[in-house]
Amino acid sequence: MTDPKNPFDDLMKLGQGWAEAMGPAMEQFSPAALEKMWPTMPREVMETFWGNTHNPGGLGAKEKLLLTLQGLTILGAQAEAQIRLTVRHAAEAGATEKEITETVALAGMFGGAPAMSRAMNLAREVLSGGTEGQA
Repeated sequence: MTDPKNPFDDLMKLGQGWAEAMGPAMEQFSPAALEKMWPTMPREVMETFWGNTHNPGGLGAKEKLLLTLQGLTILGAQAEAQIRLTVRHAAEAGATEKEITETVALAGMFGGAPAMSRAMNLAREVLSGGTEGQA
């Protein structure tokens, strides 16, 4: 394994080539650009649609977003834009940095340390106000 080339780079190039062949406008597609198109919903809106408005006594938007974050982490933390969006929305729904960190850490027990580390880095980026991939 002396080749330092990242196999993910090759996979991305193949995917971009396929997208370009399907539609030339997709040549410049980037997950970060797609992420910028999705605004953070206000807490009240999230609670109305994702909270317990229609299921009194059930899980609130914050809890559902933390569960979503845990699932995305367990699946290998491959969906970067979705993790960033979920962290951003969870924070807006009232989740603390500690709750988000604990959620990702617990997911590491099921998804493994690499997935946990990746999700933790993405969450830290969002919580620290990092600009990469954010609107």
